Amino acid sequence: MKTNVIIRRILVALILFCSLPTLAQAELISGKSFGGEDNEIVVNFAQAVDRAVVANPDNYIVYEEPDPDIRLSLQQIVVSEDGRSATLVFSEALNTTQTHVVSIKNITPSVLESFKVSKSYLGYLLSILIGAMLINNFVFTKYLGLCVFFGTSKRKDTAKGMGIVFTLVIVVSAIMSWFFYQFFLKPFDLNFLQIVVFIGLVSLTVQAVDTVLRKVNPILFNAFGVYLVLVIANCIIIAVPLILADNEYNFYESFMLSLGAGSGFLLALYLMSSVRERLELANIPPTYKGIPIAFVVAGQFALAFLGFSGLSLF
Repeated sequence: MKTNVIIRRILVALILFCSLPTLAQAELISGKSFGGEDNEIVVNFAQAVDRAVVANPDNYIVYEEPDPDIRLSLQQIVVSEDGRSATLVFSEALNTTQTHVVSIKNITPSVLESFKVSKSYLGYLLSILIGAMLINNFVFTKYLGLCVFFGTSKRKDTAKGMGIVFTLVIVVSAIMSWFFYQFFLKPFDLNFLQIVVFIGLVSLTVQAVDTVLRKVNPILFNAFGVYLVLVIANCIIIAVPLILADNEYNFYESFMLSLGAGSGFLLALYLMSSVRERLELANIPPTYKGIPIAFVVAGQFALAFLGFSGLSLF
């Protein structure tokens, strides 16, 4: 009986001894995140540390988790006055989409402090959504899909309906394209068939929406006219699957990009249709009426959307 008690105490002691580095790290490192600049990592300490040790670049080992053999070069370390935070400034911009591993030597006796720095994945997904909707709007910043854009932006009702249908088509077709790319084209080395396969999937989706819309809402179907068919050849709806394949997005990232692209197109249509309805009552020179003034307004919207350039919320 006494032997069992002794063995248990030894095991408990060994577990506590092995967990000491982790407990020390949990007590010492109170926070870590990417800094305000694209080449910074901010480390917060639970208590004041030795400024000379923390400010020495030789005490740091930093690398991206997928590439542990490639060490990142530190330019300088800025330590706060109270010694409870340090800003690591690197010589090059960091790839914040990757998890970074930071190790600090000599900060505590015989313990190498190691921790990981990464962005919130939910924030990363939202950044993809907002980026496709506002920052890199496919209409106002990339000038894609202009044919359908100018053709269906005369009335707000038509613009809203077209935007919703377009978003539905682009989300469904993008998800199908991602599935075919990941499980058929990529494994069998058929990447050269990307455009053919993606166009076929888009055509299938548009035909399904065309058939359903013809039965469910004939008035909206007639309002769309030929532009619903033109969705097949819309540059945006082809560009999104190609971007997914090029960036190797997973399912959630693909969904966010397609939803952001569709929502951005809906936003562009609604803004444009709101202005064009007012332009019909405005005193416009005859030579500018119709498409000419629409191009002028679209150019002004494009200039306004440039204000989102460089926006980073997450």
